[in-house]
Amino acid sequence: MARVVVTGGAGYIGSHAVRALVDAGHAVAIIDDLSAGHEESVPRGVPLTRAAIHDVETVRRVLAEHRADAVMHFAAWLDVGESVRKPNEYYQNNVVGTLAVLAAMRDAGVRRFVFSSTCAVYGEPASVPIVETMPTQPINPYGETKLAIERALPHLEAAHGLKWIALRYFNAAGAHPDGTIGEDHEHEIHLIPLAIRAASGGPGLRLFGQDYPTPDGTCLRDYIHVCDLADAHLGALAALERGAPSAAYNVGTGTPHSVRSVIETVAKVVGRPVAWEPAPRRPGDPAVLYAASARARAELGWSPRYPDLEVIVRHAWQWHSTHPRGYRVSGPDS
Repeated sequence: MARVVVTGGAGYIGSHAVRALVDAGHAVAIIDDLSAGHEESVPRGVPLTRAAIHDVETVRRVLAEHRADAVMHFAAWLDVGESVRKPNEYYQNNVVGTLAVLAAMRDAGVRRFVFSSTCAVYGEPASVPIVETMPTQPINPYGETKLAIERALPHLEAAHGLKWIALRYFNAAGAHPDGTIGEDHEHEIHLIPLAIRAASGGPGLRLFGQDYPTPDGTCLRDYIHVCDLADAHLGALAALERGAPSAAYNVGTGTPHSVRSVIETVAKVVGRPVAWEPAPRRPGDPAVLYAASARARAELGWSPRYPDLEVIVRHAWQWHSTHPRGYRVSGPDS
């Protein structure tokens, strides 16, 4: 059993990792400022400290009080478009904030770090599937902020003995199979929840680009179930505990799905058509992105339990249909 502090543990991916850690018998404490996370997603009995990751003193105190063996770091901003409009804020939160967590870890003597990274570090790859040895050339500030931390980690390892694993996610999707936790963003940007919303009478979906060099003209992406991402974090923690070398790993299914196929799958699962309207391509959207995850499978002992797109959508629909206003579900008179 490890004692793990999870930053951003009340957020979408972080809350699923917390649940997986608790189910596996680890002792967990959470730091989250609740700017994007939800207290309702925190399991009963797991301590939550409401604080910003920039607060080195508080982070250090939580690490000491919990006698932490490791940190899983999810606290970051993740909207690519917003990062283009607000690069200062993204560097401040994703780079300066993460360095504050790492400084607190150094001071508290915590030497294991699992980092929530992204496939955006690759930019527009020359070929697919993407392997970890491909050049890292981000095309937006979000990807640059994640890569900045990845580049800092080997230096911190040399100076302070930090051991780390960076997990480069592809498109996180779905919800916990028991329907109790799921995706709830104030400003939703992800395709599956937006399609579910459109099929449920909400605003129509904007389909960005229908003329890509793909079989149906829309982008191809690798959708990875959020619980499979959580499993990858447990695998990374176990690898660090047994002394595995620091490294970066892709986490994806290796199977691309088009935007149109996602829309069709949502319509099938929800039982209603997804209203959508055509929109121009977004700058910097590659036609095809999907992962080669052989390294994670071989070295972390990880493989996706829910690789099927329809299962991912069904779990997402189960969450959204029972939480139509997210965690803020309330009575009819609210």
